[in-house]
Amino acid sequence: MADAVPPVAMTGDDALLDYLLRLGDSDVVLAQRLGEWVGHGPVLEEDIALTNVGLDLLGQGRMWLTYAGEVEARSCGRGRSEDQLAFLRDGGAYRNLQLVELPNGDFAATMVRQFYFDHMHLSLLRALTGSADARVAEIAAKAVKEVAYHVERSDDWVIRLGDGTSESHMRMQQAVDRLWPYTGEMFAVDAIESALIETGIAADASALREPWLAAIDAVLAEATLTPPTGEWMQGAHGRGGKQGIHTEHLGHLLAELQFLQRAYPGAQW
Repeated sequence: MADAVPPVAMTGDDALLDYLLRLGDSDVVLAQRLGEWVGHGPVLEEDIALTNVGLDLLGQGRMWLTYAGEVEARSCGRGRSEDQLAFLRDGGAYRNLQLVELPNGDFAATMVRQFYFDHMHLSLLRALTGSADARVAEIAAKAVKEVAYHVERSDDWVIRLGDGTSESHMRMQQAVDRLWPYTGEMFAVDAIESALIETGIAADASALREPWLAAIDAVLAEATLTPPTGEWMQGAHGRGGKQGIHTEHLGHLLAELQFLQRAYPGAQW
């Protein structure tokens, strides 16, 4: 997208701001995707559960974006609010993972996307509870309990559908394979994150990959699903969503997410 920023080395508050946007944007974008299931879940209980997971992520995203605005104000004297960051940036200014902006697809695809993301998310948040930045550590600690439940829930659905009927097994295997190339970006570390890792603020995402793989493989085995073998990864070499380079799907998502604020500037609930 036109306003994507190339990955460059940053220091201090500029790097922290970018990192906070990465954390917050992934939460907000995935919350929006899950919100699209409202009224369309396979059963009423699941309709409500998907909504609740989305609300958890939205709440976490708000905390990250609020802090991002404060860091921005500290850096340049003019910080945007959480609403301004969520609703008044163009697509290339978003720093979310490409995985979370992908369309929901069927219920199998939604749950596999959640499964991949949840396991990474929990490991990342646990690591961030030890951040040298007290605010980052505080937000991560608040989010861990919610995300631990997300992991349990997505594991349960992967096993239930993978080891279910021939139809559900087929759909789950297709989703596992199709979404796999988008998982590499979750563990890619660029110059921005490296600078923050050195100061103890950010977590080293690359160190989370092997434990993540072990957890994923264990669940897939119980679900009688075959782990993917592809090595090519979308956005894993500094050219992904964390650098503002997105799929065509994000623009359509933002058109809906941002409609009210763009149509009625300054509107508040």
